[in-house]
Amino acid sequence: MEYTEKHVLALKELLYKMADDQLILGHRNSEWTGLGPILEEDIAFSSMAQDKIGQAQALYEILHELGEGEPDTVAFMRNAEQFHCCHLVEIPIGEYDFSLLRHFLFDRAEQIRFDMLAQSSFEPLAQVARKFRGEIKYHVMHADVWVKQLGKGGSESHGRMQDTLNSCFPMALGIFEPGPYEAELIEAGIFPGELALRNKWIEAIRPVIESAGLRLPDQFDDTSAYGGRYGSHTEYLQPLLDEMTEVFRIDPAAEW
Repeated sequence: MEYTEKHVLALKELLYKMADDQLILGHRNSEWTGLGPILEEDIAFSSMAQDKIGQAQALYEILHELGEGEPDTVAFMRNAEQFHCCHLVEIPIGEYDFSLLRHFLFDRAEQIRFDMLAQSSFEPLAQVARKFRGEIKYHVMHADVWVKQLGKGGSESHGRMQDTLNSCFPMALGIFEPGPYEAELIEAGIFPGELALRNKWIEAIRPVIESAGLRLPDQFDDTSAYGGRYGSHTEYLQPLLDEMTEVFRIDPAAEW
């Protein structure tokens, strides 16, 4: 199929929101370095942070091939309103239960998204999706194990996990905020769309949540966390970007 101008715009919007999600969550996960509740989790979150930033770079490189700026420039020279990330990834790491459930909810969605994109009609994106599915598989395995272990823990552990799930779940629905070119993505066979992804995600997370002794909230159509895909963000994103880009902005032309 020959892509129209709208198809290219749709593709760029999809790539930006995926890459921005990965970059920002990668930075958030890196904040656990040296702070993990046990050494293994310190290492795990640091490793997953590296993976996500690598995935973001690969997506920014595709954007560059489509006429957007250099990956480093795109990643480090935009302000908050120019980012397409969802609200969930912007929130500070908080306590371990929050970061764990964010990791679980986000990476379960990413696993399905990348599985879908492995069949994309846009071959460069399909290749990237196939390349990174193995990494995301291990992220999901890590999250599943800890959600089940802490959900089945004592009353305090179980209670905290349920309370955090209740607060995280509405934010996670922002992952699936439809973009302005959903119809074009579906028409061109680039991506089946956010609604299809959300429905598969609910089917995938429900048995894990239930096996952990937890209850999945039922507000599946909550749109309170929408806005990130259109440049409307939480108060936390711009300070994070200021910190993340401080060195690069001193001398963007420097070679490392």
